[in-house]
Amino acid sequence: MKACLIASTLLLCPALFPVLEAPSSPAAKDNPAAKPCEDKKDVPHARKIDFDDLDKLIGVSDPQIAPDGKSIVIVVSRANVDKDRFDHELVLVDVDGGKQRVLTYDRPSVGNPHWSPAGDRLAFIADAGPAKEDKAQVFVMPMNGGDARRVTHAPEGVQQFAWSPDGKQIAFATEDEHENKKAREKHDDAFEVGDNDYLATDAPKPTHIWLVAAEGGEARRLTSGTWSLPTVPPPGSPASPIAWSPDGKSIAFVRQAKPHFGDSDQTVVQFVNVADGAIRSLTQRTGLESYPSFSPDGTQVLYWYPREGDPNNVNEIFVAPTAGGDGKSVTRKLDRNVQRSLWMPNSKSVLVGGHDATRVALWLQPLDGPAKRLELGKVSPSWLYWVDAHVGKDGAIAFTGSEPRRPTELYYLASSTATPKRLTDFNTKTAGLDLGNVEAITWKGPDDFPEDGILTYPPDFSAEKKYPLVLLIHGGPTSASAETFSVLSQLIASHGYIVFSPNYRGSDNLGNAYQRAIYNDAGAGPGRDVMAGLEAVKKRGFVDVDRIAVTGWSYGGYMTTWLIGNYHVWKTAIAGAAVTDKIDQYNLADFNVTERYTVGGSPWVGSYEKAYREQSPITYAAKIKTPTLIMATTGDARVPITQSYRLYHALKDNGVTTKFIAYPVSGHFPGDPVRSKDLYKRWLAWLDQYLR
Repeated sequence: MKACLIASTLLLCPALFPVLEAPSSPAAKDNPAAKPCEDKKDVPHARKIDFDDLDKLIGVSDPQIAPDGKSIVIVVSRANVDKDRFDHELVLVDVDGGKQRVLTYDRPSVGNPHWSPAGDRLAFIADAGPAKEDKAQVFVMPMNGGDARRVTHAPEGVQQFAWSPDGKQIAFATEDEHENKKAREKHDDAFEVGDNDYLATDAPKPTHIWLVAAEGGEARRLTSGTWSLPTVPPPGSPASPIAWSPDGKSIAFVRQAKPHFGDSDQTVVQFVNVADGAIRSLTQRTGLESYPSFSPDGTQVLYWYPREGDPNNVNEIFVAPTAGGDGKSVTRKLDRNVQRSLWMPNSKSVLVGGHDATRVALWLQPLDGPAKRLELGKVSPSWLYWVDAHVGKDGAIAFTGSEPRRPTELYYLASSTATPKRLTDFNTKTAGLDLGNVEAITWKGPDDFPEDGILTYPPDFSAEKKYPLVLLIHGGPTSASAETFSVLSQLIASHGYIVFSPNYRGSDNLGNAYQRAIYNDAGAGPGRDVMAGLEAVKKRGFVDVDRIAVTGWSYGGYMTTWLIGNYHVWKTAIAGAAVTDKIDQYNLADFNVTERYTVGGSPWVGSYEKAYREQSPITYAAKIKTPTLIMATTGDARVPITQSYRLYHALKDNGVTTKFIAYPVSGHFPGDPVRSKDLYKRWLAWLDQYLR
């Protein structure tokens, strides 16, 4: 939740930046002229990546180790171009040998698999049928054969669920129904506006916990009220999961004071008694708590809370007695923005994950003592404000991740000290393409910050030549560019360009001081960081300094518009879903009023408006001379398209070459296969127009 809260409005778009890690070259870091080719494969007959390869990428996610430890269920997704959607299926993978078995058919929206405690059944969420009124429901599949059985009939659909420890019940979260359904059908549907986004057509309804027998039947409401369990629309980590106590007597959850998304900071960890619905709090705090889970022995609870209660700081993992109390941070000395926490079976340590310099890392964090980073070699766990991993009953670890030139697959560690074992081979065709090398670089940034970033080279790179350079800036800003496979980076590199993805203050890969340095300094400080990185790349001698482009989506779009308004070295620019006006963000976006954390207060109170104006790229639009492609979706609640309209008219009216492309869909990025490919094509065509 914290990762979404801070830069709320400016989150990274996952479709643009899928993760695949590659090793850095120490020689290249030490010698600016060194060739980053020592890990290059000999692929004389392979072709370069092209747009049609986008349809062949296969997604792998949500690994769940079976209770007996012998198999892992995963969600596998493929592009269905004819129907312009991504189809999903559950696949069972044997730990010994990787043999696969498809478990679901004709359920394109299947997901969220969870084993029953005994491992004899598998529950998952899927659409109940083709009719509009049939929403996502829980199904239970017997593993000894037979069809999956629907066990919930929630009118508003199921958001998440969890098995009881004895396997007899399922707790699930669903949104309350409207009390005035009949009146609404007659257009009596006016609603009171609160801290919701500008696209809202209805007041948000609370989400609450219900119980149902594992074989189905009538559900029993467990919680109620005007408060709500939190929900997190993408992009972002999943909403805080509900978690049963090992004795089955209570459920831990997160209570949000109001269901409005702009009130997502008003969250506390609570417990509900399964027998009578009585509720108690874990701590005495009033906000910013999330993601509770019981230790296997039931004596302790871990939860997330930002350092010192300031959401500008790194997220920390706290452990407290189940009886209550704040407990203590166990990740303070780790000093990283932890974005996953999973108990190990001994109840004495926790598996945690997050960015570490230019890697995505996993650490074994004892409750007392220093964290130990797991040795993952070239493998990078999948990250999207949440590390995609699972811990088995015997301490084995499954995660989805990628290697230097191989998109996401399933990996397995028999223990925290084992070597990762790749169990699937879904993306072999993409891995066999002639892809560009990926290299981490470092430089000394302004204000004495050590900084880093990623270079992706053309497949046929030669250090003796000069190349156009394309800056591809990550979103967030609480995120980081890592030594990974990025579809967009590889596509740009295949056109003969070097791609530079710089990290900057606000990124979550170098500790608390670096991450919070963006507070009340959204553009100027990060801008200096990026420009220092650009100078470091130029010193390597292979950049054509007259052909440099700057691009990005979300906060990357913000940085793009900031940089073209304050620096004038760019041949062209691409601003996707760009925040250009922070006041629009405060008033209109889904996280809306939580924007106050980035500056210190509301733009409508005291003198804060000045800071909002000074940190808004639109303030400097009259200085922009760079030809700019603007892209956005019309239904984006995260970064309202109003801000792209502001930029478009500012550039057009001042005689700057510009084009504005809008996709008529909801969401922060056009996530369907057809529109995604179109966006990539337009991105490259614009670069080719100015850099070739």
